Amino acid sequence: MNNFFYHNPVLLKKSISELVTDPNGIYVDATYGGGGHSKEVLCRLNKKGKLFAFDQDIDSKQNLIDDTRFFFINSNFKYLKKYLNHYDVYKVNGIIADFGVSSYQLDVPSRGFSLMKEGPLDMRMNKASDLTAESVVNDYEEKKLYRIFKEYGQVSQSNKIVNKIVSHRKIKPIKSTIDLVKVIEDSISKFSKYKILAKIFQSIRIEVNNELEVIKQLLFQASDLVQIRGRMVCISYHSLEDRLIKNFIRSGSFDNSDNRDFFGNIQKPFKKIGGLIIPDDNEIKINKRARSAKMRIAEKIWKIF
Repeated sequence: MNNFFYHNPVLLKKSISELVTDPNGIYVDATYGGGGHSKEVLCRLNKKGKLFAFDQDIDSKQNLIDDTRFFFINSNFKYLKKYLNHYDVYKVNGIIADFGVSSYQLDVPSRGFSLMKEGPLDMRMNKASDLTAESVVNDYEEKKLYRIFKEYGQVSQSNKIVNKIVSHRKIKPIKSTIDLVKVIEDSISKFSKYKILAKIFQSIRIEVNNELEVIKQLLFQASDLVQIRGRMVCISYHSLEDRLIKNFIRSGSFDNSDNRDFFGNIQKPFKKIGGLIIPDDNEIKINKRARSAKMRIAEKIWKIF
């Protein structure tokens, strides 16, 4: 295993200690990345335990763990049930998901995720996907760009920024990360420049990878796959992700409304374990990415009220 390009996973010890409740169990790492969480899971399993790891990024295969208990699936976690069923796995003891972009993806300029590094406007977590950030920026109509920046980035100056992009692309396509920064930075207050730029890049990335929808699909599948008293551990990095997770754990729905069956009974597949967990100051000093991390833990109950 070579994780030279990957930083330390966030909330490593705490997340896995809450996840692994049975050393003989079957577990899923839905966001393998550099394999940090997976490696910790395997340390807590005995010879009968199994771990299935998912990652749609082909680059993650350079960090595979050599262990007979470990199974890697190079796919988006929205296909969780499909691939687990292929291995005759229909129930698991726990699932961990560390959402968002990885440190590796941010650090490699050619992936186009970072506003600080010159690179192509790509932002695909799966390099085989058709939609790129360049397509979003240059081909989306004005109203669609506005919606993306407003909904996914909660950017107050969305109109001004969209106008800048649309005006520029009529003259010349916007091809690189730095090109995009230069096009829109004049329409942003210098006091909030970096914050707004980060939100714009986040918005485009979410659109390119359909991130919020695939999180919903994972949570729905987890409610079926995780066995009673099994655990789900989710780590998120912005409020849109965290809201989906929090609402689903609380009510079994994403809009915080009660999820009822045909007879009017409230369906609640999970209960929360503890409260919101955030990294301490020491972890943030070691790993700057950890500063925005939020972790929520849930246990499967399928409780009907």
